[in-house]
Amino acid sequence: MERASSCLLSLCRSAARRRPAAKCGPAFAALRKSVPARGFITPPWESAVQTISASRTLPHRTDDLYALIADVGSYSSFLPYCQSSTITQWSQPDTNGKRWPSRAQLNVGWGGVEAAFSSKIYCLPGRVVEAIGGDAETTLDLNDLPHHIPAGRASDTANDTMFKYLLTRWEVSPARQPSASAGHANTLANEKTEVNLVVEFQFTNPLYDMMSKAATPKVASMMIEAFEQRAAKLLTR
Repeated sequence: MERASSCLLSLCRSAARRRPAAKCGPAFAALRKSVPARGFITPPWESAVQTISASRTLPHRTDDLYALIADVGSYSSFLPYCQSSTITQWSQPDTNGKRWPSRAQLNVGWGGVEAAFSSKIYCLPGRVVEAIGGDAETTLDLNDLPHHIPAGRASDTANDTMFKYLLTRWEVSPARQPSASAGHANTLANEKTEVNLVVEFQFTNPLYDMMSKAATPKVASMMIEAFEQRAAKLLTR
């Protein structure tokens, strides 16, 4: 019995030695090379559109504040993270013969990341300045923007590397004043303006989301605070 078991074990070992090792065929080997390994820091989903906003009531005339907002070329001198801002195209004259920024190139940077992007700009005089990039479209009524025609989607900014979608909207309106009967004369000296800022954005790469996660909730407040300081510097007499 022991001899039979020994013979059987010997035959199994011999067969195992003669069995050729499994090899990957050329097609399978090529397939393995063509499938990249998924990096730990690159999520499989797309970055989501985010919205941040802030508002202030400032003790300045609405037209004066609007002029500061429309001065896109000066953004780099006071807005956080904006390293340079250049107006590259102007609108046609509006009904008052004034031209407004129609396109701008901006460079931004934070945390060692720098990027340049272009924006189409739409100015509804005295009320709204809206900048769009990537797949964004203006929210303004095109009938109110004859000086900016052609308008619509910023399709020719779609090659920007940072933003897949970007819409920045500054809006100003006169603040409600106390009635004169309450002892407050409605004069230019006490005129106040509501300033509202809304930014909607979607990064092209989820990695940017991760890198900016801590700063993002504060950006709108930082922007409008910086604008408030600039207004105080230039408009306070």
